[in-house]
Amino acid sequence: MSSSKDSIDAFLDQLWLEDGLSQNTLAAYRRDLSKLAARLKEDGAALETAVPAELERALLAGVASEKPATRARLTSALRRYYQHLSRNGARKDDPSAGLASPKQGQRLPKSLSEVDVEALLAAPDTGTPLGLRDRAMLETLYASGLRVSELVGMTLNQLNLLDGVVKTMGKGSKERLVPLGEIAQDWLLRYLKEARPLLLAGLPCDAVFVTQRKAGMTRQMAWHLITQYAGRQGLAKVSPHVLRHAFATHLVNHGADLRVVQLLLGHADISTTQIYTHVARERLKKLHARHHPRG
Repeated sequence: MSSSKDSIDAFLDQLWLEDGLSQNTLAAYRRDLSKLAARLKEDGAALETAVPAELERALLAGVASEKPATRARLTSALRRYYQHLSRNGARKDDPSAGLASPKQGQRLPKSLSEVDVEALLAAPDTGTPLGLRDRAMLETLYASGLRVSELVGMTLNQLNLLDGVVKTMGKGSKERLVPLGEIAQDWLLRYLKEARPLLLAGLPCDAVFVTQRKAGMTRQMAWHLITQYAGRQGLAKVSPHVLRHAFATHLVNHGADLRVVQLLLGHADISTTQIYTHVARERLKKLHARHHPRG
């Protein structure tokens, strides 16, 4: 599969150069294409030379175990890969052109109620340096809607607590300014003053959120901490991204303009943000059904 690997590497290099995609997105493309390349190899075919019938079989090989959303993502990866080969003259045809994406129902993002968010924010023990750090981290996530990668990658020079904003670099290397709000600002000030110096013990570090190892926090650690705090409060399957969804959903519920939410989230296309109007609509339907005598 070495030639397929080389071909995938070249594709990912071009994606990185042209679109500035994050390492996480590139890794996801690599996993999907490598999985399909392995299936094609079992069928006696190769990713870079496959024909439509071979691609169909490779996608169908996972139909029993993969969700429609997964197969749709695999199909999308194939299309982009073969477009790359066509543009670079490696292929004259596009064998993925006729592939049909599995039909999916509209998936509404999981969110939390405002009461659930308050419970999650109150979970850390702020009497300890680690608990104070974690409270500041949770408050920042909920107040700003940052992606977890943007949160753990935040450096001191990106944080302007005088103006109450954070400058972050999102997908596609697009920079945006996000307001923090007074509560998150206060918790960050307290963490930076009282807890961060104790955790670093005098050692230099640019990261805002640091660990006992005197280094910046990782995505995996942030994920683990949030899941742990959610479980402690009886909240199931809460991830950093669920807090991002809660941020957007609660803004829309309280009347925020969709264009403003789009800017705050760093979405390139407003169609991505429009999902939150559906979330708000579903919430209103449930409230109506629960409380109206004709519900």
